[in-house]
Amino acid sequence: MRIADLLARGRTYSFEFFPPKTDEAQAQLATTISELAPLKPSFFSVTYGALGSTRTRTRDVVVQLARSGGIPPMAHLTCVGHLRSEIDLLLGEYKAAGVENILALGGDVPADPSQLGPSDFTHALDLVEHLRENFDVSIGVAAHPELHPRSPSRESDRTHLAAKLRRADFAMTQFFFEVQHYTRLVDELAALGVHKPVVPGVMPVTNKGQIVKMAQMSGAAIPGWLSDRLAKFDDPADIRRVGVEVATKLSSELLAAGAPGLHFYTLNRSTATREIYSNLGLDRG
Repeated sequence: MRIADLLARGRTYSFEFFPPKTDEAQAQLATTISELAPLKPSFFSVTYGALGSTRTRTRDVVVQLARSGGIPPMAHLTCVGHLRSEIDLLLGEYKAAGVENILALGGDVPADPSQLGPSDFTHALDLVEHLRENFDVSIGVAAHPELHPRSPSRESDRTHLAAKLRRADFAMTQFFFEVQHYTRLVDELAALGVHKPVVPGVMPVTNKGQIVKMAQMSGAAIPGWLSDRLAKFDDPADIRRVGVEVATKLSSELLAAGAPGLHFYTLNRSTATREIYSNLGLDRG
C-alpha cells in the first residue's frame, strides 16, 4: 500500500525504527514491532545511517517487514555518497520485495570530507527527481519545522522544501515540541503554492541526555518550559511520564490543527508510544 494513497483516504498513524546493530538489539526491535503491530498503524518507517552506513541492515528490516505482509514499510534513503547505480540496485531489491514507499533524504555530510565517496547526487531534490523519473514508488521528503540546521535562512529553507514537495507526494517532519512550529511551516508552504500533506513527527522524551543531543543534530529547540519540567526528575519512569504527557498534548493539538496524521519516533521501544496512543484513544479505533 502506498503512503500517498493512505493519506488520500484519511489520517495516517505511523511508527519509526532504526536498524539494529547487534543480536540483542534485533531481538528488542522484534519485540517492539510485535507490541506495536496490534495498534494497526498505517505504516512503519526504517531509518538509514549516514553515508549508507546501515544500508544492508535497513534493507533487511524493510524487506522482512514487506514480506511479512500487513503493515507496509517505508524505507529511508540518503543521496550523499551514493552513485545512481547503487541507488538503482537497492531500489531493484525493494521492488522485488514489494516495497512501494521511499523517504528521500539528503543525508549528513561527514566532518571529514575524505570519508565522502563519489556521489551522483548533491541534494535530496536530486534523489527525488531520480526516483520520480525511474521508479514507480510513493515518495516522501523530510521537513524541519524549525529550519534545517544548515539552512542559511528561513526563506531558503522553505523555498527548497517547496521544490522537493512539488515533486514528492508528502513530507514528514523532524520532531518539535510546540504546535506553532508546525502550523507556521504549513502556512509558509501554502504561501508558496504547495499543499501536499505534511505529517508531523512526534518524539516522546524518555532520556534527557539523548533528547538534547538529538535536538542539536536536527535543529529542534527544547523550550525552556520543557527543560524546567524535566530538570525536576532523574528517575527514568518520571522522565518518561513527563515525556508522554507532553507528547500527548502536542499530538492532540496537532490533530486539532488539521494535521494529516502523526508519525512517532519510537527509538525501538514501544512503551511511550503505546501510552500516547492510549491517551489519545487511538488504540480503541
